[in-house]
Amino acid sequence: MYIEQLEYRFYRNLKHAVYAPAPTVNIICGDNAQGKTNLLECIWLFTGGRSFRGSKESELIRFGEEQALAKMQFFSEGRHQTLEYLISGGKRTAFLNGVKKTSLSQIVGHFCAVVFSPNHLMLIKNGPEERRNFLDGALCQLKPSYVVTLGRYRKALEERNSLLKDIRRHRELQEMLPLWDERLSAEGAVIARERAALMQELSGIASSFYSGISGGRETLTLTYRTVGGRTGHPDELKTLEQEMKERLSERREEELFCGYTTVGVHRDDISVCIDQKEARSFGSQGQQRSAVLAMKLAEAEVIARFKEEKPVVLLDDVLSELDPFRKEYLLKRIEGMQVFITCCETITEAPCVIHMENGAFTQAEE
Repeated sequence: MYIEQLEYRFYRNLKHAVYAPAPTVNIICGDNAQGKTNLLECIWLFTGGRSFRGSKESELIRFGEEQALAKMQFFSEGRHQTLEYLISGGKRTAFLNGVKKTSLSQIVGHFCAVVFSPNHLMLIKNGPEERRNFLDGALCQLKPSYVVTLGRYRKALEERNSLLKDIRRHRELQEMLPLWDERLSAEGAVIARERAALMQELSGIASSFYSGISGGRETLTLTYRTVGGRTGHPDELKTLEQEMKERLSERREEELFCGYTTVGVHRDDISVCIDQKEARSFGSQGQQRSAVLAMKLAEAEVIARFKEEKPVVLLDDVLSELDPFRKEYLLKRIEGMQVFITCCETITEAPCVIHMENGAFTQAEE
């Protein structure tokens, strides 16, 4: 999988350009705030996901313009394809091979990428939501139907929370709770099963990568923690669904008092341990960075195995944060993939090098 050509108009500060990257390593260099990360973000949006910087759609349009447009020609699934998106009115409209899609979920999985930026240290430092998003993001690319399941769960959770608040004023509404318990548990069981299955595959790969990064001095352990604090791969789907309903029933009085749902996959987490100690609490900055790097490399490896073609890798200002050993290890592990690397220093030893300044790029002569 690789990008053949990228074109964009009115995307953040980027000047209109047509960019033909190399199918291997692409270096994007320049000072800060010149548009390097904007270019990676523009590419990432073709996965169908949200901005990896957490930006709203309206913030992606250049100031003073009403819409932004980006178009990509890429090779995947044994053929040349096109993806295009239009950002207008606070939303994205996508076109795959010239056909308009009714939702972004319909383009998910056609173009796959893995992004790693300094902000991804929050995967360790922040709360469980960051780690759940890591799993969900990978699953959405691996199994586009997962996007629909996740959406149904979130909708059911929103409706159930609204009902819990209303019951405090209208107790007769309590008889509706079992209906939402059923829906939440049915969708939640699928999500828990898929997350745990992915974690089972990711954990071994990430552990191997971390061992290589640390020179074999430390071990990384990843464990998915789901309903009731249970760890590991969930049991058969119906069993897990029943357990979720039981947990909801056990917490009913507490939830009626709080006015929100206190158990479910929206509260699950990944335990990230280095030498059996939680990396969030006891890991150094370097150890946390290495753990995230190992998790991202594992994500790329799993996508490559599942799709039978390697994803595009986006590295945003990452190399400057790594020591020479870790930098060399990273570059070696992503050989054979199309890679986009942003950096402030000028680098010439790459198949394609561009320099960004005020949203415009110039390509280095060969």
